[in-house]
Amino acid sequence: RWVLSLECKGSRNFMSALRRAVEVDFKDKDKHKSQGLYLLTTGIPDQETHTISAYVAEACGDLDLQLHVCLLSVTEGTDSTGIIPARYATPRETASAFKEIVQAATGRFHWFGEAGIFESDDITSIISEMEKAKNYSQKCAFLVESLKQRS
Repeated sequence: RWVLSLECKGSRNFMSALRRAVEVDFKDKDKHKSQGLYLLTTGIPDQETHTISAYVAEACGDLDLQLHVCLLSVTEGTDSTGIIPARYATPRETASAFKEIVQAATGRFHWFGEAGIFESDDITSIISEMEKAKNYSQKCAFLVESLKQRS
């Protein structure tokens, strides 16, 4: 419910926001077995990816915390006012940076846009499971056929 009362504001200072979340907002971390943090974003952080990845790996590992990123691609290269951001990256570069950060935090990455889903770790996992099930089903069918032929 508290999320509905929030207003959009702030900057792309990812490290500042992550430090606050990890060092202040997770002060009761000992009461929970595992936790997840979701970043909803439309652009690349101001800090370098390797710096963020190193911090995320250390912070999330210590807290049994997973960082998940939902990247929404909007009009390429501009914000809603048409101003080019301070640190510009193409949507593909932005997605690549967040994928690296998420891997350091053993989290999941999801990339959406006006056209739909570009990439999603959850969907990739589901497709993988479906492929395994299909392969298993084919092996079972082959086994049944071979047993029928022996009888």
